[in-house]
Amino acid sequence: MTVCPDPHERTDDLGRKGFRIIQNTKTFCFGIDAVLLAEFAQIGPRDKVADLGCGSGILPLLLKARDKGGRFTAVEIQPEQAQLARRNMALNNLSEEVEVMEADLRNASAYLGKNCYDAVVTNPPYFKSGSGLVNPSSAKAVARHEIFCTLEDVLRESAALLKENGSLFLVFRCWRMAEALALLPGCGLKARRLRIVHSRRESAGELFLLEARKGERDGLVIEPPCVIYEAPGQFTEEVRRACGSGEKET
Repeated sequence: MTVCPDPHERTDDLGRKGFRIIQNTKTFCFGIDAVLLAEFAQIGPRDKVADLGCGSGILPLLLKARDKGGRFTAVEIQPEQAQLARRNMALNNLSEEVEVMEADLRNASAYLGKNCYDAVVTNPPYFKSGSGLVNPSSAKAVARHEIFCTLEDVLRESAALLKENGSLFLVFRCWRMAEALALLPGCGLKARRLRIVHSRRESAGELFLLEARKGERDGLVIEPPCVIYEAPGQFTEEVRRACGSGEKET
């Protein structure tokens, strides 16, 4: 059992390869969106991957647990979250494969280099600055609201980082889908795959999973929808498989 120095921290089993993650319940815990993005992302086992806004490092952990990605660079602007991500990499013996950088993703290509990543993954803030209820916890506010970056910042820097025909994998809210798709061409990206996530079969779409490629020829594939719950509090078989035995809904 991992000893967490902070009484608000807990260690969760990710259900694959014995991987675990330390999370702080007073700041931000990962949700099903990160799990679904890790399943959706088509990343080779040797690909060089950037994670923009890594938080506690959940996406590199989930992808490594699925044998997706070789070397990762994970960028996080919040010092406490960056340090937690480093602890999580050390906990899972991934410190040599996943570099965590405390830095501003808005100029990521200036210090990471242009045209040198096979893939970028990101779960950016869903809400525009000044919209919705801002959580009093600064870490939660940064994770959920565009305080340190906008969607356009994320798309622009992702395109700059990617090699020709490299892919960005993103999860975002459906109510901002039109905005996201409209921004892609100006950033040098084209939508390649799109999947809508529904809470229940009869409910409207809530999230979308997007693969956008740099330099890709035209042609968008709309994949079958993903449904999270088959009954109240009960995941569908697809989501149960994605979660593994240990990942918990948060």
